[in-house]
Amino acid sequence: MDRRSNIIRFRADGWQARLDEGFDEAGVRRVADALGLLWADAHPGATILVGYDTRHNSAEYARVAAGALSSFGLRVVVSDGPCPTPVVAWCCARRDDAVGAVILTASERSCEYGGLVVRGPDGGPAPREFLDAVEQHISLEPPADGGGYQVEDFSGPYLDDLVTLVDGAAIAAAAPSVVVDPMYGAGAGVLAVALERVGCRVTEIHAGSCEDFCGLHPEPCDPWADECEQAVSSTGADMGFMLDCDGDRAGVVDENGKILLPHELSPLVLGHLVETRGKSGRVVATLTCSARIARQAGRLGCRFTPVPVGFSRIYREMREGDVVLGVEEYGGLAFPSHLLERDGLLTCLLVAELVAKSGRTVRQLVSDMGDKIGHMRYTRRDVRLDPAATQAFRNVLPGLNPGSVAGRRPVEVSHADGLRLQFDDGSWVLMRPSRSDPVVRVYAEAATEGERDSLLDASCGMVRAGA
Repeated sequence: MDRRSNIIRFRADGWQARLDEGFDEAGVRRVADALGLLWADAHPGATILVGYDTRHNSAEYARVAAGALSSFGLRVVVSDGPCPTPVVAWCCARRDDAVGAVILTASERSCEYGGLVVRGPDGGPAPREFLDAVEQHISLEPPADGGGYQVEDFSGPYLDDLVTLVDGAAIAAAAPSVVVDPMYGAGAGVLAVALERVGCRVTEIHAGSCEDFCGLHPEPCDPWADECEQAVSSTGADMGFMLDCDGDRAGVVDENGKILLPHELSPLVLGHLVETRGKSGRVVATLTCSARIARQAGRLGCRFTPVPVGFSRIYREMREGDVVLGVEEYGGLAFPSHLLERDGLLTCLLVAELVAKSGRTVRQLVSDMGDKIGHMRYTRRDVRLDPAATQAFRNVLPGLNPGSVAGRRPVEVSHADGLRLQFDDGSWVLMRPSRSDPVVRVYAEAATEGERDSLLDASCGMVRAGA
């Protein structure tokens, strides 16, 4: 075997790869062996939790990882069935003896991918320094031996706690009808049970066993939301809830069968936390998020902290304290009073509570919010380049300070994560090279689609010229 093809590299929170390009049992065993070596060296005899999603061989790979970890004298506990990432993270954070967790999942990626995610003792991302050290200790050949492990129910204790976080009596009094779509992922039978326990009338779809997700891409957005949207419309449900494959991100479908954009969902949830539930604190969001979350934070008197892309940046701010909500561009929401990790299940329960307590429909609530913070048009366009051109643009980016874009002069220029230009009417554009792919992502938001697209076109042209 070519030794270079056997090298494993971690992304932001672990290892992801296509099943036909190296993600296999041997690789899982090698990564778990390196993790076990470092965890056992720092915390002899400590507990490690192992969870897994519903994709191809995840259950088998979880057992392989557990065996490799336990061979170092660690106490390893494996979930008794597929369970969402926030469930494993929550269980890890609440066990004094647990120093980390391993989750076999590729989150929202298609069925062609496998993944191994690493979490720290508080359920949040493992430090980059730790992941780098793990990389350095991954052997080129898989170890042969494995030890024993225990099996426990992770989802039950998590659900018992989750339903206490919302006003079940208010939800039960309204008895909203909801469609739940776990997209054949690990949230099947978990979110539906939680909603039923707080008084919702639930119809669950896409909950069976289907390792290839029956043609779905397990990401809660269009076009993969079509069948959930249709189910809401055909059943006359009050709303629909979707989860990605590992349950850390949610999508919400309104009563008209139209999915909310992440840039509608996050400020809506923030408003509920502050105005209905009386919460306070900072709002932390990535620079690629819509201006609407910053506007909502300002309207509610919450200090707003923008950070570069990557959940680890949000996590670090949550560790500092005084954070009411962490927001990712794609709709991942973290509630640090509950868990230092994104939780799509809690997001759904909070929306159900908001609808029940307000007496308003989801779409009416979004419209009301738009009247308060303004309506914006947001989009992203990827400029694909060859690796050399992408690196060339990355090299010139620090010195790029355009005096105008699409005939408009920026009032603020930031190089914190790419190049972000802010304009006096609240519109903005961001050019950001991907850290892992030969592509430059260009984001733009403005009051109208025409203004937004002008900014987008001009910025994409600037990327191509700079490359």
